[in-house]
Amino acid sequence: MLVFLNGRFVPEDQAVVSVFDRGFLYGDGLFETLRVRNGKPFRWTQHMERLQCGARLLKIRIPVPLDSLRASADQLISRNHLPDSLLRLTLSRGVGPRGYSPRGADLPTLVMSLHPAPAADPALGRADRQAGPDARQRVPAMRWKLITASPRLPAGEQLAQFKTCNKLPQIIARSEAEAAGADEALLLNTAGFVVEGSGSNLFWVEAGTICTPPLAGGILAGVTRSVVLDLCRSLGVNVREDNVTVEELRRRQGIFLSVSSWGVVEAESLDGHALGHSPQIDQIRFSYWDLVRSETA
Repeated sequence: MLVFLNGRFVPEDQAVVSVFDRGFLYGDGLFETLRVRNGKPFRWTQHMERLQCGARLLKIRIPVPLDSLRASADQLISRNHLPDSLLRLTLSRGVGPRGYSPRGADLPTLVMSLHPAPAADPALGRADRQAGPDARQRVPAMRWKLITASPRLPAGEQLAQFKTCNKLPQIIARSEAEAAGADEALLLNTAGFVVEGSGSNLFWVEAGTICTPPLAGGILAGVTRSVVLDLCRSLGVNVREDNVTVEELRRRQGIFLSVSSWGVVEAESLDGHALGHSPQIDQIRFSYWDLVRSETA
C-alpha cells in the first residue's frame, strides 16, 4: 500500500512522521474520512470545506492547494487499486518547539491513506443482483446495538463541529461499547442530552418527523448528517433539530445513525432495551445509497 505523505507517495512502512510532531504530542490537528466508490470520494467538496473551516479556526495552514490535493487523492486510489475504500486525510500542525504554544510550528504534516470499506450499500447484496431491482427491500439491513457511554461532551463546544485529533471521550465510549458487546456508544453532553455516537451522528423518528440534535449541543457537523437532512427534505419528510434524553430516546419510533463509512444504520437496541422500527429509516437508507451511486457513477 502507498501512502501520500507531505507531497510524496511512499510505501506504508516508510510513511513515518517525527516523534515531535504536534499531532502526536498534543492531538494538534484535524482529520477527515471519506467513502470512496468507483474510484471517486463521495462529497469531497463538503469534507474539504469542513477541513478548511477547522484549519482556519486552529490557524493551521493546509500545505497543498485543494485542487492538487484532489488530484493526489485520485492518484492514491488508482495506484493502490482500491476504487471502493475509505480515504483518511490527516492534517497536523507539524513539528515545533516543546510546549503548547504553536509558535515555530510552520511546516504542517499532511497524510492521506486508504483502508478497506465495509459492504454497506444494499445494492451489493446477492439477492439484489439475482432477483431484480426491488429485491433490495428483501436484503436485511444491519441493525446496531447501542449503549450510553460514561464520558460527557461539553455543551456548546465550538471545536466539536470539526474532526480534531483529540478524541479521547470517543475512544473511551467505543471501548465501553466493545466491552458491553455493543456496536456503538452514544454520548451525552453536560446538559444531560444525548448528542451523538462515538463515530456517528444521531437521528430518531418522532411522529413521522426525522429529528437530530442541534449543532449547538456540541456535536460534529457531520457531512453524512447534512446529506441525510437534505435527503429527507427532498423526500418530503419533516425534519427537526431537537434535544432528547436517554429515556425519551428509548420511546421513539426508531433510531438511526449516520456515518461516512456505513451511511445510514438503524439501531436495534439501546442499553439492552429493544427499539422500535420505522419504515422511514429504510426509505432514507435506500435513498442515501441511491445518491452515493449517482454521484460516483
